[in-house]
Amino acid sequence: MMRSASGGASPWRRSDPGGSGELSRVSVATTASSAPERSVSGGGRGVSFLDAFRSCFVPPEARSPETSMSDDFHPSHQLSQSVSSQGSNSGSTFGSKRSIKGMYSSMHRNSLEREMPGSTKFSLPQIQKATKNFSPNMKIGQGGSGTVYKGQLADGTLVAVKRAKKNVYDKHMGREFWNEIETLQRIEHLNLVRFHGYLEFGGEQLIIVEYVPNGNLREHLDCVNGKVLEFSLRLEIAIDVAHAITYLHTYSDQPVIHRDIKSSNILLMNNCRAKVADFGFAKLAPTDCSHVSTQVKGTAGYLDPEYLRTYQLNEKSDVYSFGVLLVELVTGRRPIEPKRSIIERVTAKWAMEKFVEGNAIQTLDSNLEANDAINLAVEKMYELALQCLAPTKRNRPSMRRCAEILWSIRKDYRELVVPTSAMN
Repeated sequence: MMRSASGGASPWRRSDPGGSGELSRVSVATTASSAPERSVSGGGRGVSFLDAFRSCFVPPEARSPETSMSDDFHPSHQLSQSVSSQGSNSGSTFGSKRSIKGMYSSMHRNSLEREMPGSTKFSLPQIQKATKNFSPNMKIGQGGSGTVYKGQLADGTLVAVKRAKKNVYDKHMGREFWNEIETLQRIEHLNLVRFHGYLEFGGEQLIIVEYVPNGNLREHLDCVNGKVLEFSLRLEIAIDVAHAITYLHTYSDQPVIHRDIKSSNILLMNNCRAKVADFGFAKLAPTDCSHVSTQVKGTAGYLDPEYLRTYQLNEKSDVYSFGVLLVELVTGRRPIEPKRSIIERVTAKWAMEKFVEGNAIQTLDSNLEANDAINLAVEKMYELALQCLAPTKRNRPSMRRCAEILWSIRKDYRELVVPTSAMN
């Protein structure tokens, strides 16, 4: 939930040491466009894939429509025994009838045993005590919109407290504060950071959410804790994030566009289960039209080029960012790496070029050791990333489709890994 400054502050955790690599989270009021080129629907290698790669960065021709869901994808097995039949398979939900919660709901809990998101009432003395009067020792994050502190409530509950800046009067910051609250009150999901409540009193603006103890994804990809994030965990994280965004787009009470999907906004539990955080830029989408016109907000390197060009935001803008995240998970690199050679500076572009050349495995994080299972998974993840990175929304898959494909990739990956492990 923290705005990432150039130092790369984690939304609910300590900022990256060194800080030189994290990209700035920006509010952009400029347009960007690419020279038009012809594109071809990708289905194989060679020229068709090369054209498909080029189409990720230039306006394309229309591709074939999305395929239907396979029998292997059953998110309800993981998240809920209650499946809604009202959700849209395509994930483009702005004009469709929606379920109240659906298969991506937090049905794992008894709603009578726990309060609704954000319903806890807090007092300023209570939060001051929990954070030891906002002690610097309790500080776990810093960004452009404020500071995040770890806190412990009287009942022992650990929380993260986002304290908005108050030394500068900024109407924009105030709108972002209330926008985040409005969004958080509407959502609840296993893979989203849980909202406890908020407080506005005596010049303080505070948002209190679940404390996630194991840092953010970017920190783990940078091996901040000295441990390499295993490939199998990276694949699980991709699935968790896909489930979370699918819920936001399709199964929340009103469609929610996150607008800032990135590795530093993916927080990890001790078992490396992922939770999406930071809804300061999130937008509640209208249900009677296909997009909403709005100022461009997001993080450089993850921004949807069509959104940059047209100012028209829709759920497929999150899909584009997710495609960048997939490449980040495979390579371990940040979306933009200024210190690398020109051909490797934009990670997604470089990785997709290697993929269409048949050299995808060359982009694998150097901290990982390739094997048959990883080779296969990288190829399939890049096929999905290529679709997500299409320059226009109509050619990108829905997030539900992304989750389906990742579910299948994990199945194939495990089938190759298990026999190898048994032999050892």
